Amino acid sequence: MTKPRSRGDGGLHWDEKRQRWIATANLGFDASGKRIVKRGSGKTKTEAKTKLKEVLRDHEDGLAIAPTNYTVKDAVTDWLAYGLAGLDPSTVETTTFLSEKHVIPSLGARKLRDLSAEDVDRWLATKAKTLSTRTLQGLHFTPA
Repeated sequence: MTKPRSRGDGGLHWDEKRQRWIATANLGFDASGKRIVKRGSGKTKTEAKTKLKEVLRDHEDGLAIAPTNYTVKDAVTDWLAYGLAGLDPSTVETTTFLSEKHVIPSLGARKLRDLSAEDVDRWLATKAKTLSTRTLQGLHFTPA
């Protein structure tokens, strides 16, 4: 007989209607007090367990809040809409221009969870060949 999972390790059950194993992880509560539950499914028990481990690992890495299809473009757009409050209008205008001209066309289609610091460094090195130092400094201020 298998032993029960530890607290916080999530759950695993068979869904008869979907004919799949369902892995569930309770990740705490959001700001409004609603429980955050992430789910993964698989045709086999092992596949579902693997997805559960992935969800838990992503949560520990701070990635559990963003959906799996969240792209760099989505993150930059959200940041431009909500993250620049209180800044000078010219700063907002410059940052928006740099984001729309350089960040979104180059990195926008990448999934945020797949973007690494190495990818950003490589992208900045490529940009350094054609852009001025001041523009590069502006790109460092924008999210990527």
